[in-house]
Amino acid sequence: MADKLDFQLLSLGMRRIGWIRFWIQTVLGVVVVGVLLFNNVGSSLARNSERALGLGPGLSLTTLAFFFLLYGLWQGWLIVRTGRALDSAARPSRGETSRLLKRGLIADLLGLIFASVGYQTLAGALFVQASMQAPGISIGAGMRAMENYPITSLEMLSVLSNTQVLFAHVIGVLFSLWLLQRIYRTN
Repeated sequence: MADKLDFQLLSLGMRRIGWIRFWIQTVLGVVVVGVLLFNNVGSSLARNSERALGLGPGLSLTTLAFFFLLYGLWQGWLIVRTGRALDSAARPSRGETSRLLKRGLIADLLGLIFASVGYQTLAGALFVQASMQAPGISIGAGMRAMENYPITSLEMLSVLSNTQVLFAHVIGVLFSLWLLQRIYRTN
């Protein structure tokens, strides 16, 4: 009887953690996609969009991390389905469940790597841009005003999108590790 209770508790825990992980990553993914779309549309409409020195590689890495987040979302949905199956007669084995969690963990770790490198790229580009700024405010300087490259809100949004995808992958890693620990816990 304790065996059935253990499976019921494990099933409940996997479903809850799977849903929490899925919805947190979904919300953060919606924010990321919204910011990336806004950044692409806004940067094409903005004047002097070519002056953003190195944001392209950082945004590309952020987009790659977002694709890994989409795979992680799919894995989160499979975790919920596996949690439901654990409470039924056709329950998956411990090995099948751990392989599912490990695939999600690897996807989140790869996304974390791409997001971290993308964050460093974005921060480096913005640092170079900030270091090129002339001290003080030039009002009515004419052509000299073009030498001052202020950091725009679109550029800060690109850093925000990267931070959101980075946090979504951290959430995925934490929940996957907790579920793996829960599966292999000995009584």
